[in-house]
Amino acid sequence: MARPTFTQSLFAAAASYAFLTAGPALAQAAPTPHQPGMHAMTTDAPLLSFSITEDVRSSPNRASIGAGVQTQAATAVEAMRLNATQMTAVIAALRARGVLERDIQTSGLSLAAQYDYAPQQNGQPPRFIGYQVSNTVRVTTSNIARLGELLDALVTSGATNLDGPNFFAADPDAMLDTARDTALRRASERAARYARAAGYATARLISVTEGGGFTPPPMPMMARMEAADAATPIQPGQVTNGITLSVQYRLER
Repeated sequence: MARPTFTQSLFAAAASYAFLTAGPALAQAAPTPHQPGMHAMTTDAPLLSFSITEDVRSSPNRASIGAGVQTQAATAVEAMRLNATQMTAVIAALRARGVLERDIQTSGLSLAAQYDYAPQQNGQPPRFIGYQVSNTVRVTTSNIARLGELLDALVTSGATNLDGPNFFAADPDAMLDTARDTALRRASERAARYARAAGYATARLISVTEGGGFTPPPMPMMARMEAADAATPIQPGQVTNGITLSVQYRLER
């Protein structure tokens, strides 16, 4: 067998030295469970997740209503003209009751041909009877106490359709601040109870997700007038704003 040359021997010695020096470094790179920062990888710190809901009720300070005018005529031009006249009177009545221009918004305008389909029962085509125009505005007001009078004024001025009222709070987020504080306190108390029951010392909050929103009250508007000289009775009731917190805690010894 041929003896290795000097160059071959030198290369083999260098390779052996590199392997021997790299071994301890690789072994040291693998952390042990006792090293700092490794507690999150153990099963000794379970996660607790749940949701909690908190509602806040208050008297509404804003209301919105829809007021519409529906007209019909033999021609589209005439139907539009009649509708414009009546809607102008409705908007004037709103302004006379103190509703601001910015709180009156057109929410729908439609023009459609109208037909009588009764002749179809005798095998005849539908009979054209004219055009119908519908125009609706959405109105917002803070004068809750006189809302009934406003509705009566709309009907008197020519409104043929009413929708609402819908009650709400002008600043719902301010109401929700109280709900947030209460919900988070209740969540903390519940997590602490879970921790004690499971034999842990504390429950540390690690995440919070918020959801929820406004819940309208039942529709309180009465469709009839009690007397010709009395305003339509309106009961605003209360509005509810609520949040749901989805929380996650880590139970710790």
